Amino acid sequence: MDSPTRQGKKPYLAVVLIQAIYAGMFLLSKVAFDLGMNTFVFVFYRQAAATILLAPLAYYFEWENAPPLSVMTFFKIFMLSLFGITACLDLYGIALIYTSATLAAATANCLPVITFFLALSFRMESLELGAVTGMAKLAGVGVCLGGAATLAFYKGPHFSLWSHHHHLHHDHQTYQSHVSSGRAWIKGCFLMLSSNTLWALWLVLQGKVMKSYESKLRLTTLQCFLSSVQSFIIAIPFARDPHEWRLGWNIRLLSVAYCGIVVTGVTYYLQTWVIEKRGPVFLAMSTPLSLVITLFFSAVVLHEIITLGSFAGWRTVQCSVGEEQRAEISC
Repeated sequence: MDSPTRQGKKPYLAVVLIQAIYAGMFLLSKVAFDLGMNTFVFVFYRQAAATILLAPLAYYFEWENAPPLSVMTFFKIFMLSLFGITACLDLYGIALIYTSATLAAATANCLPVITFFLALSFRMESLELGAVTGMAKLAGVGVCLGGAATLAFYKGPHFSLWSHHHHLHHDHQTYQSHVSSGRAWIKGCFLMLSSNTLWALWLVLQGKVMKSYESKLRLTTLQCFLSSVQSFIIAIPFARDPHEWRLGWNIRLLSVAYCGIVVTGVTYYLQTWVIEKRGPVFLAMSTPLSLVITLFFSAVVLHEIITLGSFAGWRTVQCSVGEEQRAEISC
């Protein structure tokens, strides 16, 4: 039997794993999109792969003791899948074409702020400004915003970790010519923020849906299945060329397999578990961790330039995670 201390550490270990997986998603999907993969087709394949992975597991582990699925609960799950997964991922894919993997990870730092205020509006979180825990949560949100702003707007001196070139880096740079630095970047930032807003809404409403449907694995599988159907319908008018649907033994297949099996299949279930144990805000406050990992591997693998602002922002968001953890421990 696990000790209380080990039980208390499990949510923290889970969110570290979740954010490490998401960092891999930022990097692999960015490379796949820059090499010409249709973003809508990508979303369909990753959701379909997750469904194929999770369906047998859900049938084996939760078929006999699964709660009944009412029409109203199914409708809630359908809408949650449509906006929180399908629309969120489609917007993310388009935004990533105009921006970078590092910015995708940086803008994800808006999640704690958006999730916190959405959770407040749904009365899933409370904020007592007179209490130490309330001030710590507010400070964590503020510091997190400051770190994200530093990463987004302050550059400073820059340097590269490596002077040589890798094949992946060469291909990645070749397909960057279509990304403009003005309107396209602003459009990408806006779409990424919209995607994160839908993601935050999914985090909050996921907890409410679980109260009426407690089978976590079946809930995750059903959302993946519904999202795959929704994304397929959306992808049809945007990918009429049959060649856009083909997957070879290349980075496209690797990114689809990783995002479908590891990201969608594993992290969705882990997120559902963390939300049940510690709430949506706790999960959202861990997003800066993916930024740290993405910054490092973007420099090493994609040869993106590291700036002083990156280090300053990394240190700031690291402090925000510490503030939130101290607030959670004090509760």
